[in-house]
Amino acid sequence: MRDKIAEYEAVEQAAMKFVRSVAEGNSKYARELFTDEAVLFGYLDGELEHGSIEQFYRNVDSVGGGENFRARVDVVDVEESLAVVRVLEEGWGGRIDFTDYLLLLKMNGEWKCVAKAYNQNSDTVRK
Repeated sequence: MRDKIAEYEAVEQAAMKFVRSVAEGNSKYARELFTDEAVLFGYLDGELEHGSIEQFYRNVDSVGGGENFRARVDVVDVEESLAVVRVLEEGWGGRIDFTDYLLLLKMNGEWKCVAKAYNQNSDTVRK
C-alpha cells in the first residue's frame, strides 16, 4: 500500500544525508543514514566493490563531490516500513556519474539505509 506524501518527504530528507556526504566529501552525514550492517554493491572503474558500507565511507572521505557535482533524489516507493530511493549523481570527483539505489527500512520510527547498489555510467569509467 502506498504511503502518505509526508512519509515520502521523510524518506527524501533521510536520503539527502547521503547526498550531503558525497557533495562535501564527509561521511559524517551518511553514517547517520546507514545501519552498521549495511552493504554495498557496484562497479567503480570496472572493479567490483561489495561488502561493508565502510568502503563507501572511505571513498567519500577520500574524494569530494567537487564544484560541478550535482545530485537528484527520486523516492521510487514507500511501503509502510520499506522505501526505495534512486539517487542520480553527476560529476563526482570531477569525472564520475552514478545511479545509486538505496534500500531503506523504518526502524524505531527512523528511516535507515540497509543497502546501496550502484552503477557507474560507462562513459565515465577510467580504464
